[in-house]
Amino acid sequence: MAAQWWVLNAGYVGERVASTVALLRDGDTIVVVDPGMVADRQRILGPLADLGVDPDDVTDVIFSHHHPDHTINAALFRNARYHDHWAYYVDDQWVSRDAEGYALSDAIRLIRTPGHTAEDITTLVDTADGLVAFTHVWWHADGPPEDPVAADGVALAASRARVLALNPVLIVPGHGPAFTPDPTTPR
Repeated sequence: MAAQWWVLNAGYVGERVASTVALLRDGDTIVVVDPGMVADRQRILGPLADLGVDPDDVTDVIFSHHHPDHTINAALFRNARYHDHWAYYVDDQWVSRDAEGYALSDAIRLIRTPGHTAEDITTLVDTADGLVAFTHVWWHADGPPEDPVAADGVALAASRARVLALNPVLIVPGHGPAFTPDPTTPR
């Protein structure tokens, strides 16, 4: 069975910044990716309500990395496990595990994709249309070609190559709408 996904808020970068916030559903697994900065929390909660999802129904929250623009609204999801590069957290439990290859469900898994930060991860989702990658190795469809705040540009290029080698039908970047990768996608 394939997972479904929705962009709750398409992010942006400029004078103001907002993360791209997504909802994933695979059976009973309900995931929010990067519940970060948005102009108003209703930019997250409104689309969730429209989809019939109560914040307390969210089972998991994934942080692509720990910058505040991707994490600041995590507390909206009181019943969720929170996932990052080396563990997941629930209430007062810290459960160590490597994100590389960790599966939240049959159709949702994590891989390490360092570059923007040393701890970046990408969420891979098998959908009816093919693989969709939720990642911060691109800010938006145009890249930028070189991440101006990357912790490691060489690692970023390797992570971009790794994601593209998986042949995703769509990439959902950290600060923009989903895009179809093509030869012009920054490497």
